Amino acid sequence: MLAAELAERGFAQRAIADRLGVSQAAVSQYLAGERRDEERFVDHPRTRATVERIADGFDAGTMDDYEALAELLELVRDFEDRGPICAIHEEEMPALAGLGCDLCVRGRDQSRQAERDVLANVRRAVRQFANAPGMVAHVPNVGTNVAMALPSAARESDVAAVPGRLHAMRGGINVPANPEFGASQHVATTLLAAMAADPSVRGAVNLATSDELLGAVPDGVATESFDPEYENRRRRLDDLFESGVPQVVYHEGAFGVEPITYVFGTSAAEAVERAAALVERVAD
Repeated sequence: MLAAELAERGFAQRAIADRLGVSQAAVSQYLAGERRDEERFVDHPRTRATVERIADGFDAGTMDDYEALAELLELVRDFEDRGPICAIHEEEMPALAGLGCDLCVRGRDQSRQAERDVLANVRRAVRQFANAPGMVAHVPNVGTNVAMALPSAARESDVAAVPGRLHAMRGGINVPANPEFGASQHVATTLLAAMAADPSVRGAVNLATSDELLGAVPDGVATESFDPEYENRRRRLDDLFESGVPQVVYHEGAFGVEPITYVFGTSAAEAVERAAALVERVAD
């Protein structure tokens, strides 16, 4: 891009090559469009502004090579800090997906490790959920989500879940995306309320409420019902959990609100294991 900008300002290919520290043949290839460009870099307004600023500085004689390198380094650092470089890196390295990757900038860090662990647990739990026999019959029309919170979660962005939820489709369960933080609202709200009362409760999954499902809850496993209305739901859940967090909570729906049951666990995987056990008891 910089070679093209300088050529438009009348710089000869040799002069451009000297400025950029590359061969004249490379400059010729740049100008002929023989090198593939990454659109997310080329089309980014920050890239264009930086290239134009350097080209203007070279043309006016107000910027030297050192200053140009400093400008480019600042651009690269900006792109590495959860910018387009991260998006491309996540595509090439699926292990980074959903982390809002800033590994290049911050390096290894324990808080990042906690995020990785939570995402890995949710991925495993989603696979368990999708493969559990009979589970598809208990997926609500609005979809299911499998969620897990960070150890000190305080807001929805601290809870990992599947963007777009899991849906029953053609006799199976469709998983639209890898889990990400901040991808759930209702399951996250319920989980955060439970976790505020009992920090060991960090996983949850929702199912469609039915008499069969509730009847399958074993004796001795605590269940509680709550008001299905969305307004002030968090406050009502906080009140519900004051005396302890049951393993299963549910509501029976209302106008425009589908009946939903939430199953809790110490992790997403444990919540799904408990949900699968309930579904198995329904089948039995």
